[in-house]
Amino acid sequence: METLTNNMAQKEGYFGIYGGQYINEELKAEFDNIYEQFLKLTSDDAFQNELKDLLEHFSCRPTPVYFAKNLSEKFGCDIYLKREDLNHTGAHKINHSLGEVLLAKKIGKKKVIAETGAGQHGVAIATSAALLGLECDIYMGEVDIQKAMPNVNRMKILGANVIPVYSGQKTLKEAVDAAFEAYQKEYKTALYTIGSVVGPHPFPTIVEYFQSVIGKESREQFLKMTGTLPDCVIACVGGGSNSIGMFDGFIEDKEVKIYGVEPLGKGEKIGENAASLTYGREGILHGFKCLLLQNDDNTVADAYSVASGLDYPGVGPKHCYLKDIGRVEYKTINDKEAIDAFYELSRTEGIIPALESSHAIAYGLKIAKENQGKKILISLSGRGDKDIEFVLENYPKTF
Repeated sequence: METLTNNMAQKEGYFGIYGGQYINEELKAEFDNIYEQFLKLTSDDAFQNELKDLLEHFSCRPTPVYFAKNLSEKFGCDIYLKREDLNHTGAHKINHSLGEVLLAKKIGKKKVIAETGAGQHGVAIATSAALLGLECDIYMGEVDIQKAMPNVNRMKILGANVIPVYSGQKTLKEAVDAAFEAYQKEYKTALYTIGSVVGPHPFPTIVEYFQSVIGKESREQFLKMTGTLPDCVIACVGGGSNSIGMFDGFIEDKEVKIYGVEPLGKGEKIGENAASLTYGREGILHGFKCLLLQNDDNTVADAYSVASGLDYPGVGPKHCYLKDIGRVEYKTINDKEAIDAFYELSRTEGIIPALESSHAIAYGLKIAKENQGKKILISLSGRGDKDIEFVLENYPKTF
C-alpha cells in the first residue's frame, strides 16, 4: 500500500490522477489567486485567531465524542459518536462555511455564492454571511427544497437569497451547475463557497483544511477517553467533506481501519444510487477529475439517495486517491438500511440523526454485529431536524 505523507493536494491540485483544474484560463487565474490568498491567510496568526474564536464561541467547538452506552450494550461493541450535530446550525458544514466566508471577506469579496442539497451547507453559509456581513445567494434543486423546507426557511430568515433550480433532476448536481454558472459571471466581486471537497483546485484543499478540525479533535478526545485509538472510524460520503475531515485525524494510524459509506439508494443499477466510488469511472465534472457515475455513452448519470446531501454523481478527488492506494475502504448502505438506522439511533440513544449520517450509523451497526468487542468511532455529521417531516410521511415506523 502506498504511503500517504501529505494531506495537501499535489502540484496543480491533483491527488494522484484526480482533481486538477478543468476550467477556462480566466477562472484559472482567479482560482490561483484565491489559493495564494488562502495560503497567506492560513499562515497568519490574526486570521487563525479570528477563526478559532468563531469556531469556539460562535459554533461551540470542540464538539464532544459521545459514548453511546445503550447502542453499545445492544450491539456488543463500544460505539462512539463524534457529535458534529451539536455544532451551531446542526452539522459539520459550519466548519468550512465560517472559514470560506471569512476568507471571502478578507480578500475583498462582497458576496458569497453557494449550492446546497439537504440545506445544511446553505444554512451554514447563510449563517456565516449574516454574521460577517456579506450578501448571499444559494442555489437549491426544487426536489430538495420540498424535502428540506425547514432549512429553506432558515436560509430565508438569515437573509439569504434562495434560488430554486428546475433543470434536470432538480437536486444537488443541478444546484452546483447553476451556482457555478452564476459564479462565473460574478467572480470578480463574489466567492463560490463550495459545500464539499469537490470542484476545481483549490476548493477541495480549502474545504478539507477547514474540516480537518473534526479528525484532530476526535483523535485527541478518543485517546483521552479510552487510552487507545479506535479499531475503526466510519463516516458517510457524498461529496466527502465530513468524512475527509474525520479521516485526516487517523490516516497515519495504520492500525485504525477507515470506512467511507456511500449511498446505495434503491439498488446497484446506474441511476438508482449515488455510490460514485463503488460504481463510478474516471470522468470530469464541475471542473475536476474524479470517479463519476456515467451512462453507457459516458454522459453524467443521474444520482439518487434518500439523503439529499449525498445524491451527487461524483466525489472528492482525495477520496478517489485514498481508495486507489487502499487506505480507506468504501462501502455502501441502501435507503432501507439508512432509515432503519435513523430510527435505531433515535429510539435507542435519543439522538435523531440526519439521513446522511444515518448511512454511517447503519454501517457501524453492521460492523458491530460482526466484530464483537471492537471500539467503533462514527462521525455523526448532522442532526435530523430537516428530515423529520419527510421521514414520517414516507417511512413511518411503529416498532
